[in-house]
Amino acid sequence: MKPISATPSPDIGRLSIEQLAANPNVSDQDKIGEVSRQFESYLLRQYLGEARKPITHSKFNPEGETNHMYQDMITSNLADSLSKAGSFGLGNALKEQLIRQNLAIPDETTPAASRKTKS
Repeated sequence: MKPISATPSPDIGRLSIEQLAANPNVSDQDKIGEVSRQFESYLLRQYLGEARKPITHSKFNPEGETNHMYQDMITSNLADSLSKAGSFGLGNALKEQLIRQNLAIPDETTPAASRKTKS
């Protein structure tokens, strides 16, 4: 559970990675969560960009520079929306792993190597 603070949390989705890293008002868990979400968004953007290539090329669809920019904007916004919704879960899985590594929280899903077995 996140402690309640007197200062309002900034909208971390609008901060650049550099601003996010340097912001003392954002917890490490929130920073990790936002970076994980942005990474998921980047991967989705790459995937969606490749997926739309065969769809957008036709004799009825002009291939001008403005059309290319418009399609890239649509792809970027769709990828951001999907990552913010958490539909794929990749960002959440990455966040959990990074939080465990960064905050030294033991992973309960794997057997601990330090457990002693009875002989």
